[in-house]
Amino acid sequence: MKQSIRAGLMLVVAALVVLAAFPAAAKVRGRVVEYRDGTVTMKGYLAWDPALKGKRPGVLVVHEWWGHNEYARKRARMLAGLGYTALAVDMYGEGKQAPHPDDAAAFAAEVMKNGNLMKDRFMAAMNLLKDQPTVDPGRIGAIGYCFGGAVVLNMARQGVDLAGVVSFHGSLATDRPAEPGGIKARVLVLNGAADRFVPPEQVGAFAAEMARSGAEFGFISYAGAKHSFTNPEADAFAKRFGLDVAYDARADRRSWAEMKRFFHLCFSGG
Repeated sequence: MKQSIRAGLMLVVAALVVLAAFPAAAKVRGRVVEYRDGTVTMKGYLAWDPALKGKRPGVLVVHEWWGHNEYARKRARMLAGLGYTALAVDMYGEGKQAPHPDDAAAFAAEVMKNGNLMKDRFMAAMNLLKDQPTVDPGRIGAIGYCFGGAVVLNMARQGVDLAGVVSFHGSLATDRPAEPGGIKARVLVLNGAADRFVPPEQVGAFAAEMARSGAEFGFISYAGAKHSFTNPEADAFAKRFGLDVAYDARADRRSWAEMKRFFHLCFSGG
């Protein structure tokens, strides 16, 4: 009898330990939000922790070329679990998603070839985030994945007033390089060393551009990591579509940890 009571108590304690390990996940809330860029309805996703009091930094999450999907929303919830209010943005309009890489390439190209459209849609999301009662409008950052990484880098190049931007396996090329003194945001690029979509010459050109602009930037490359190394679905995409992408759990963990340190520095004024 004593042994069964002791075993039962041990199970209760173990359950409490597991629950205590995930306090943020239980608190975080998310909801779909609609906003507009001109006549186009954008469908985003806002995540926050209602248990936190007062205003906090806000972070925009820009999706991969697949469009605004559950992966972007998951990252927004993870940021909310860190104490930020996060908005997974919609860069294509109407929450449009691509079923095939050809569609994804077309959707992404429509935005990338039009710098004004890109900025208008980004700013529409940023203004929505700033207006949230939980957000300190003077402390806004942005992260992006693949296509989204290119977007946040281009917003920094255009002088958008952001505390910091983080690109995860994003393209570094641009037709509109930063002007000297034109970048206000701190910049962090988290790159896969085996990413064939970001060749060494692109890396070199980006580093030279950042140096010329006088930007405060960091660049970390993860050995063996391919394109889309943060997305657990990358292996399925590779198999289904023959893409040279792959998930790398170690690089995923390390890059997220680097992002956390980076934003702590950005938002603390360090």
